[in-house]
Amino acid sequence: MNTKSHRASTPGGAPKPGAKAHTQGRTGKPPVWRDEHGAPVSCLEKIKVLNENYAELQQVAQDALEDALLIGCSEAQVRSALHELVDTLVNPYAGVSAESSDKPRKD
Repeated sequence: MNTKSHRASTPGGAPKPGAKAHTQGRTGKPPVWRDEHGAPVSCLEKIKVLNENYAELQQVAQDALEDALLIGCSEAQVRSALHELVDTLVNPYAGVSAESSDKPRKD
């Protein structure tokens, strides 16, 4: 359920009284992205992709938290569920080094 369009503004588009400002400008600073050896990722295009993914995930998680709170869920329980969600992510590339995945395949 995505209620942000219902909660953030009136039908004319003006913010509802007491509505929280959209969090677009308040995103946390992304981390310094590092490779498996701890060295910072230096490719600007890769950093750009990682930072965009980070910002998108942060906004989706923020929207989900706000929706849950408006519905009446416990903030602590929602945060716990989001942590569990991250912990269940699967690495489909386990055992494959980044160097080998960057090289073109020879078919």
